[in-house]
Amino acid sequence: MGVPLSQMWTVATYVIGQKLKGNRHYPLVLMLEPLFRCNLACAGCGKIQYPAHILKRQLTPEQCWAAAEECGAPMVSIPGGEPLLHPQIRSIVEGLIARKKYIYLCTNALLLKQKLEEGLFTPSKYLTFSVHMDGQEEHHDFAVCREGTFQTALEGIRLAVKMGFRVTTNTTLFDGADPNSVRAFFDEMMALGVEGMMVSPGYAYPKAPDQRSFMQERKKTTDFFRTLLSNRKRNWRFNQSPLFLEFLMGRREFECTPWGMPTYNIFGWQKPCYLLQDGYADTFRELIESTAWSRYGRASGNTACQQCMVHCGYETSANDYTFGSLRGMWGTIRAILSPGYADAAAARSLAEEAKRPHGPLVQLGISASPRASAEPDAIVAA
Repeated sequence: MGVPLSQMWTVATYVIGQKLKGNRHYPLVLMLEPLFRCNLACAGCGKIQYPAHILKRQLTPEQCWAAAEECGAPMVSIPGGEPLLHPQIRSIVEGLIARKKYIYLCTNALLLKQKLEEGLFTPSKYLTFSVHMDGQEEHHDFAVCREGTFQTALEGIRLAVKMGFRVTTNTTLFDGADPNSVRAFFDEMMALGVEGMMVSPGYAYPKAPDQRSFMQERKKTTDFFRTLLSNRKRNWRFNQSPLFLEFLMGRREFECTPWGMPTYNIFGWQKPCYLLQDGYADTFRELIESTAWSRYGRASGNTACQQCMVHCGYETSANDYTFGSLRGMWGTIRAILSPGYADAAAARSLAEEAKRPHGPLVQLGISASPRASAEPDAIVAA
């Protein structure tokens, strides 16, 4: 497992405590978006499509700390945008550490080496740099629409690991991804010495420029992850619930818990989840009490939820199951002790995939390539 025991214990006691209190709608991870602006213009991201006056706005450290206290979740993920562009990101992080929150600072790492050399951060068990890496170099650079980003990110990762920081990778996989290439990418990340890896299928943000490349068929998604994650190498470490990974592989079925990873940004508390925008609440309590949760998730029949298998909706479900029953706990222990998932059919699928063409254009389902050289500096300065 790629999660320290202290963090596992914190999460376990928190979840068990919530269940003993009879709290069903409890948060596990606060998705804290301090800004939307970014130094990349990824085709699969809808955040940077906001107008310039929105991209100029950002949360204050005080707003970030207040949201963490109000929410009460033991973990805080800081996506964006690119959080390292926030001029007060050090203060935000230090305040959350003081509150003993486990932080995953999500970054494309283009600025990571520079910020570390400037001494902006200090290693802590509470701080993890979660580096956005969408596969091997060719695939990653194409996915984020700029050449050279993979190598820049590697430099940042190497320095962070050398300095004693916790580092994980976060990989979003799109329709047509090459499982053999992704498995080779896992080998590369383990060789770098990262603590663990996170994977998730992409979700079709309505604002994203490229709508064709998301995994939009649930059966196709589970078939892909079964091929990818079966016959697993023993040295691969994932910074995720093993039952969530089994869910991706089609070995388990969970219902979405959209309240498990609530989102707070410059507009307030986003209803109902990180991926869908159906309005905002002024307080976390209002979010929980005023959101019609029965309208969301696969069982609700909501068309926007039918194909989604993203971690922000289902990882809390997996953790709730782990600590909510002896069967769930045993399933988790068994997955930790026997992580190989031997599967002859998946091995055959992997061999068949090796015979197919899998360049970045094929992987992302796109026929034109010039976007890889796009310069999104205007987005940064906006």
